[in-house]
Amino acid sequence: MADFITGMRISSSGMAAQRMRLNTISSNLANINTTQTPEGGPYRRKDVVFESMPDAKSFGEIFSSGDPKGQMQRVQVVDVISDTKAPLMKYQPNHPDANPEGFVAYPNINMMEEMTNMIQASRAYEANVTAMQASKDMALSALEIGR
Repeated sequence: MADFITGMRISSSGMAAQRMRLNTISSNLANINTTQTPEGGPYRRKDVVFESMPDAKSFGEIFSSGDPKGQMQRVQVVDVISDTKAPLMKYQPNHPDANPEGFVAYPNINMMEEMTNMIQASRAYEANVTAMQASKDMALSALEIGR
């Protein structure tokens, strides 16, 4: 059975993961017109990879938990990957980053897709805040019963 602290840890892991996702989306939007990076070439869109992990504080808890399917899961960011799509080529012969044919490589970032992802991440963050608030309210109600 999950206790108050477990619920808070699970919600906070979701909030941390969505915060990282929002930061990554913000970076994508901020670099939508970046044609040169220190690595060379246009900025590459980034995306966050999540993984569910058993919610346990230590190896001993994981080892003694028995059935992992019955255990609560928390979310964790495991990687930030770069998009492998080809850049968008736009004909701009006067641009300083134009190739010999006059084309400039721009990041392959769709603003509408990024905004949709931002709304989704924001709502997931809000859902975790609501779950954390509900856990807190239940704990406070349990303390009131004890009075």
